[in-house]
Amino acid sequence: MKSEKRKGAKGKGKFRCPRTNVILWRYFALFAVSIIVVVTIVSYVVLGNSFISQQTRRVKAIGQELTQIVNDPDVSPSVKESKLGEYALFDNVTVFIIGEDGNIYYPRLLVVPEGIEEVAREAAQHLPVWEKGATAEYTTGDSENRTYNYVSCVRDGSSRAKLLVRFPISPMADSITQTQLYVLLIALGIILVAFLISYTLAEKLSRPIRDLSAKVGKLAEGDFSVQFTSAEYSEVAKLSDNLNYMRDEIKKSDDFQKELLANVTHDLKTPLTMIKAYASMIQEISGDNPEKRNKHLSVIIEEADRLAGLVDDILISSKMRAGIGQLNKKVFNLTEYLYGIIAKFSYLQETQGYRIMVDVDPNMYTFADYEKTGQVIYNLISNAVNYTGADKTVYVSLKYMAGEDRIKFSVRDTGKGIDEEERKHIWERYYRSKDSHTRPVKGTGLGLNIVKLILDAHSFAFGVLSEEGKGSVFYVEFPFVSPTPVA
Repeated sequence: MKSEKRKGAKGKGKFRCPRTNVILWRYFALFAVSIIVVVTIVSYVVLGNSFISQQTRRVKAIGQELTQIVNDPDVSPSVKESKLGEYALFDNVTVFIIGEDGNIYYPRLLVVPEGIEEVAREAAQHLPVWEKGATAEYTTGDSENRTYNYVSCVRDGSSRAKLLVRFPISPMADSITQTQLYVLLIALGIILVAFLISYTLAEKLSRPIRDLSAKVGKLAEGDFSVQFTSAEYSEVAKLSDNLNYMRDEIKKSDDFQKELLANVTHDLKTPLTMIKAYASMIQEISGDNPEKRNKHLSVIIEEADRLAGLVDDILISSKMRAGIGQLNKKVFNLTEYLYGIIAKFSYLQETQGYRIMVDVDPNMYTFADYEKTGQVIYNLISNAVNYTGADKTVYVSLKYMAGEDRIKFSVRDTGKGIDEEERKHIWERYYRSKDSHTRPVKGTGLGLNIVKLILDAHSFAFGVLSEEGKGSVFYVEFPFVSPTPVA
């Protein structure tokens, strides 16, 4: 059922959200099309209105220059005709000089071309009265035969006349239209190429992301063998490294959960079985025998204490890891506090022959969390008792470190020691030494992990020194302070 729900959710997500390559392709294509459209529009404007406007301005400038030449009395008629013919030849314009009587003064024609009277009449209509310096501009003809005209009043010798400069717009407009069509076809081709390139690029960019997504899906299903190896881009390569790190951490967490379940199940099952067994014995056998009943009740109480200790250690570890267990630091006498904790192990000395050898400097004051420091010291001594050798001896030391304003607390056992590989794991939760050991005190597998969490929160130096066959020394360096409370 859970699997069906999860698959349904994944399917719904795919329906709601487009794929990465589609999104990238859309943006790339939109970007390319936008640029091409802008360029095409600009080309149309430049090739259309701007180019024609530029040509008409050029024709107007020619008309103004020819007006000055014709009006200049110092220029001979032959030179004037040469200039008029030169512009007509090189600038593709037609030049006429029309007298007030309607006769054509220039060019001198033996046969009057058809339509010349219409041209003269149109010029007279747009500039009906001769006036020195007067000019007019107009366009004649239809869409297929448009002509731009510039007319000005001139004086050709003693005669008043009109200078007409004509420029055919239609051929140029046809060329521009043809060029614009080519530009449009090129733009469409570029858009098609841009779509293909953008799709290829989007696929290339999104492929490693899709590969990572597929592998993350396998990881989510519990396949820790997946390898994130994409390195096509630095960002994706970094993401792959982070995902590999996440996979390792998740695997550690998964392994821890399995180990936690196994260890907690074992630690809970044993005392619960004992409690149930001794409760049944009281009910069936020793209920009327005060001596046996009290003995059985003592076992039940001891196992209940072990359960309580396990729960307390789990809560302490969880709070410290979650940052909930805030430190409440104060100045206190670490020497007296240590003696009080050692006294809790006196029952082991009295009943099982353990010896705790003490070498402690008097009146060593420190600044730390009182309760949590006690947990650190108790757990380290308890760990030493669990792993000490056959002589059942534990050495506890508290010494002032001259010149460093620190107090070094150490606990040494005489057990088998810890090899280098195992020392890397002893501070982990629920890690137990591979060596068998007696368990005279309650142990949960969380003791050293709690020590590490508390000391890390204090930023105190700590560690372990060990040599196989010669036991281990666990140590902590506390700050040394004056007995006067810190404000």
